[in-house]
Amino acid sequence: MRPSGSVRSREDDNGFPNRAASRRVPLQEKVDFLRRPEAYDPPPASVVAIETHMAWVFLAGGHAYKLKKPVKQRTLDFSTIEARRRTCREEVRLNRRLSPSIYLGVVQLGMTCDGRLVLGEIGPAQDWLVHMRRLPREGMLDRMVSSGEAVPGRLRPAAELLARFYRSLAPISMAPSRYRDRIRTEIDETARELGEPGYGVPKAEVEDVTRELEAFVAGNGPVLTARVQEGRIVEGHGDLRPEHVYLGPPPAVIDCLEFDRELRVMDAADDLSFLDLECRRLGSREAGGYFLAAYAHATGDHPPEALLSFYRRFRAFVRAKIAIRHLDHVPVDPDRWREGARRYLAMARQNRPPV
Repeated sequence: MRPSGSVRSREDDNGFPNRAASRRVPLQEKVDFLRRPEAYDPPPASVVAIETHMAWVFLAGGHAYKLKKPVKQRTLDFSTIEARRRTCREEVRLNRRLSPSIYLGVVQLGMTCDGRLVLGEIGPAQDWLVHMRRLPREGMLDRMVSSGEAVPGRLRPAAELLARFYRSLAPISMAPSRYRDRIRTEIDETARELGEPGYGVPKAEVEDVTRELEAFVAGNGPVLTARVQEGRIVEGHGDLRPEHVYLGPPPAVIDCLEFDRELRVMDAADDLSFLDLECRRLGSREAGGYFLAAYAHATGDHPPEALLSFYRRFRAFVRAKIAIRHLDHVPVDPDRWREGARRYLAMARQNRPPV
C-alpha cells in the first residue's frame, strides 16, 4: 500500500490513470469544494465563505480556514503553491505571538488518485490553508465599539496583552534617516497612486494632504529621530484593526501583516495609532486612546500628541490608497471602495498636527 501523501505516478495501484498527477486545479474549483460541509471532518452544519482582497476564509463550525489567492503584487507574491505554503507557515508563526491558541497550523489541500480534492495530506498538494479556531464575532472590538460596549472593563485584558507584546519586542536597528525616508517614500507613492485620473479622487485634496504630511516630516526630524534612538521601532503587527482584536476571554489579536516584514517594522505608537484611527472611524474616540494609554503605562513611552496625530493622518492616507486599489480588480461594488477612499482621505485632512 502506498503511504498517504506519496501519490506521484501516472497510474494508481490498480493500473487506472492517476488524474492527480497532471491536473491543475483552478481557484474557483478549490473555493467550491471548501464551501461544502462534507469537505471537513467532522462536517459542520454549514460553511460561510468570505472573500477578501487576497484570500478566501471559510468558517466551518468552530474552525476557520484561510486560502490565499494566487496573486502577485509589488509587495507580495502568492503565485505558486510553494510560495503560499511558506506564507501560511509564516502567518501561523507570527500570529502565535498574540494568539497562540487560535492558530492551529497549516493544512494541505490534497487530491486523491481519481482527481478529487480532499482536505488533508493525500496525494500531491494542490494548495495550503491556515487553520484557526473560530472566534465569536460578538467579542471582536469593532462589534463592541459599534454597539457601545467598548468600555474600559472590557478593553483592559486586550489592551494589556498588546502592551506586554510591544514591551517584549526587541528594537530594530535602523538609521534615523532611513526611517524618515521610508515615511516620505510611502507618502509619495500613496499620493502618486491616489492621483491617477481613472480613480476620480479629488487631486487638490490629495495634494493638500501630501504637502502637510511631508511638511511634518521635514519639520519634525528630531522627534522622528528620537523614536529610532529610543528603540521604539519594532517588528509589530502591521494591520492593527478593531476587527482583528478579540476582547476575550481570553483576549487575542489575529491577522497580522505576514507577507512583508518591512511593512511590520514600524513605530509601536504608529501601530497603535492605526487602531485608534479605525476606532474613530467606527465612532469611538475613547477606545483607541485606552489602548495607547495602556501601552504608555506598561512601557513608559509617552509619544507627543502631535506625533500620534501625524501617524493617524498618515495611516488614513495609506488606507485611502488601499481602498482605491480595489477598483483594479473589477469589484462587485465599486462605489463602496470609492466612498471608502474618500472617507479615509477626509480623515487624513482632519486634526492637522502643528508643523
